[in-house]
Amino acid sequence: MANAKRVQRSYKTANRSEVPTGRNGKHKSVVTKILNDLEGLEEGRCLKIPLSELPDTKVNIRSALNRATHKQNKAVATAADESFLYVWNS
Repeated sequence: MANAKRVQRSYKTANRSEVPTGRNGKHKSVVTKILNDLEGLEEGRCLKIPLSELPDTKVNIRSALNRATHKQNKAVATAADESFLYVWNS
């Protein structure tokens, strides 16, 4: 590599070993709480989560929950009205 050409980069570089693996998205804490609360939830019961307490829109939380439950092979259903997000094991 004696004749290695110096390339002008637009961005800094890092070793791959320094790069974090896995994804801890901005919805991780709320999705983790929901999944924990669903554990052992009695049949016929659902979680009733106030939309005002969610860190993002119900659409984005539902999407994050959907990704997490598919990854864990869990069957979960949701519904919503103007005030609450309802989540239950299906």
